[in-house]
Amino acid sequence: MTKIDIFSGFLGAGKTTLIKKLIKDSYQGEKLVLIENEFGEIGIDGGFLKDAGIEITEMNSGCICCSLVGDFGEALKKVLSEFAPDRILIEPSGVGKLSDVIKAVQGIGSDEIVLNAFTTVVDAGKCKMYMKNFGEFFNDQVSHAGTIIMSHADVVPEDKLLTAVSLVREKNPDAVIVTTPIDQLDGKTLLEAVERKDTLAIALENLMAEHDDEHEHHHHHDDEDEHEHHHHHDDEDEPEHHHHDDDDEDEDEHEHHDHGEECTCGCHDHDHHHHHHHADEVFVSWGIETAKKFTSEGIETILDELCDETRFGYVLRAKGIVEGADGTWIHFDYVPGENNIRTGSAGLIGRVCVIGSKLKEDEIAAIFNA
Repeated sequence: MTKIDIFSGFLGAGKTTLIKKLIKDSYQGEKLVLIENEFGEIGIDGGFLKDAGIEITEMNSGCICCSLVGDFGEALKKVLSEFAPDRILIEPSGVGKLSDVIKAVQGIGSDEIVLNAFTTVVDAGKCKMYMKNFGEFFNDQVSHAGTIIMSHADVVPEDKLLTAVSLVREKNPDAVIVTTPIDQLDGKTLLEAVERKDTLAIALENLMAEHDDEHEHHHHHDDEDEHEHHHHHDDEDEPEHHHHDDDDEDEDEHEHHDHGEECTCGCHDHDHHHHHHHADEVFVSWGIETAKKFTSEGIETILDELCDETRFGYVLRAKGIVEGADGTWIHFDYVPGENNIRTGSAGLIGRVCVIGSKLKEDEIAAIFNA
């Protein structure tokens, strides 16, 4: 089975740079074929690709989304029969519609291929202008992408980047968005982004699983755990609440929490929480993605404030990786009464994940300026 990865993006957005990075760092050991469709733009450095053992089929006669759909299908069949690659990388014309490229691949009707990844590169500095002036084509590339790489995100003003991310998110609520410069990401991390194996939804699932695993060391669960998550992206409508029902989790958190006279954890009926739980007790997971920059001191202040139950609800756990104002990346982990903040590797985009009971999501979003 051959994987088909499609890379779209307007002229000069950085598709070539991304593909070079993936070939060098992410696709080692795979037999690759690159299919380019040029339309008034400079192609990938053929020498670089040939040195890496990449076969090149170039189409310079026109746009893949119109006159070359038929020819493209034949070219793809020929590549499959002659090279039997592990993966085919398709770089369509910068002014082509991603939806038409996807249809063209589907149109060959081959059982030998699987549409694996749709990645669009968006110039953060030109996003608003392209969306306004070339919306028919630009918005198609954005809305059909599984992953969106925001290029030049490190050189545009932060407010312009945040606006660009917001505009893209409105057109595509579900894509993985990457604002970190790709030269700061290792090949594995970048490939996980392109193949949608590193998403906010997955991060929330992992956080909930971590929370469950911690408590399984102390208690035997008599009832099966059922949990779902929901996520909240910048500028999306208010998400639905999904519930996590568990008889033991809340008990475990409070058993190692000292309920003094000043306790504000919300366990007003301590006997209830320690000795008997209702099965419909609700735990919520919430998350955001953000390109906003933070300081370690600012994160420390935020985490210190999360213990205010009247303001935020009862926060059991918070984790995040966000970009620092000094160019480093801040990793944090919070449980009531304990903050863990350090610097670490870059994320695809800043992420904050929170789980707890009766969370006041608007307040949590506000404190992170989401």
